[in-house]
Amino acid sequence: MNDAQPDELHAAVDSIMADAGITTNRALIRRMLSTSILLGQEDTERLDLKIASAALVEMRDAFRLFQPYAGVPKVTVFGSARTTQDDPLYVQARSVASVLAERGWMVVTGAGPGIMQAAAEGAGEQMALGVSIRLPFEEKPDAVVANDTHRVEMKYFFTRKLMLVKESTGFICLPGGFGTLDEMFELLTLQQTGKAEPMPIVLLDEPGGTFWKGLERFIVESLIPAAVISADDFDRVLVTDSAEEAVAEITGFWRNYDSLRWVGDVLVLRLKSTPTDAEVEALNAEFASLLVEGRIELVGALPIEQADHDRVDLPRLSLRLRQREVGGLYRLIDAINALDSAR
Repeated sequence: MNDAQPDELHAAVDSIMADAGITTNRALIRRMLSTSILLGQEDTERLDLKIASAALVEMRDAFRLFQPYAGVPKVTVFGSARTTQDDPLYVQARSVASVLAERGWMVVTGAGPGIMQAAAEGAGEQMALGVSIRLPFEEKPDAVVANDTHRVEMKYFFTRKLMLVKESTGFICLPGGFGTLDEMFELLTLQQTGKAEPMPIVLLDEPGGTFWKGLERFIVESLIPAAVISADDFDRVLVTDSAEEAVAEITGFWRNYDSLRWVGDVLVLRLKSTPTDAEVEALNAEFASLLVEGRIELVGALPIEQADHDRVDLPRLSLRLRQREVGGLYRLIDAINALDSAR
């Protein structure tokens, strides 16, 4: 097949898919298979092939782990692997995970010791999922998620981080080192750039702790004055030392807000409850500065949403949001969740 032209390659791949009984998502499967063959035709370095192969295998394993729990809300808890069991942070992580699990949330961790172990213990065996990583030291799968039906092991940090973020609709970060800070800043970057949909992010400390307050001070005193981030970019984050506030932030974010979709330059916010005309007017009065033009309008499903069968039964608000108004978007979502019409 080294000399195969694209049409011949596609035909050969189509034959393989037919023999394998693949009848759905054929274009995507064809693309993956064709890309793999092209990597071989292009004399790709063995190390590069090993990276691509391992990443695909790891993603498949993770997809299979999460698939049975697709309809269950999940929160990912990040934090140091070095936190000991007698540390107040350990108790805090276990407490917040326990309350969320009682409310029907599964708790996803990196399946290691420290804060990860604490969160898994709080959630309990049936409500904990782990995405561990193979390291030469420090991190071993914790006992709560050692069962392979609730844990998947990764070789690469990038595939692990993808899975720790992809499946969850809320995030809690407790104090930690380079790894925790890397994960926390990745969350903020995905939110700031619009590569991830809005999600609640909580920076949780022990009672009276100041770890995250130091970060908040650095952002306010250094990053914002340097104009390297927008003044409201940190508005999307709750900094707290209260497990109760953390739970309220995670669960309350989804009280009325459901999801969003961009249709051209129009942002569509899908809600669980239909706002009244007076509430829409109040939102326009409060958030007019976020708009490029026009108004916030109560609308039905747009044609492309109808064609995709995309949450067509939900009420919607449409608006034209200014660039880099991610912090403002979070304030708008908070206001939507606080409407009297919300269930």
